[in-house]
Amino acid sequence: MRNVAGAAVLDAVCVLVFVAIGRASHDEAGSVTGFLNTAWPFLTGALLGWLATRAWRDPARLVPSGVGIWVAAVAIGMLLRVVSGQGIAVAFVIVATLFLGLVLLGWRAVAALVRRRARTA
Repeated sequence: MRNVAGAAVLDAVCVLVFVAIGRASHDEAGSVTGFLNTAWPFLTGALLGWLATRAWRDPARLVPSGVGIWVAAVAIGMLLRVVSGQGIAVAFVIVATLFLGLVLLGWRAVAALVRRRARTA
């Protein structure tokens, strides 16, 4: 996938799905402000991951783009949650790490398979 805007939107959607599922599982799904308050640290982390890895060069690559965006989304997201008084729990860090890894790396793995099959067809 060379479509940089599409990849950036897909990453943002992955983060927003994580937030939506998490808030719904805690019966907090109704507040737009609460949703945005939960989302901004992870979206900021993902954006910084894009910048750090220069993901616009090849946004669908697992390494460095996908891994860098994933690590930044989780690490910076958690740091920003702490700094902004939202707090973190060990279980939340584990779930965020696993879910965001699955979706942020998952779509890139699928894209790699599609590219590989297209080349061999």
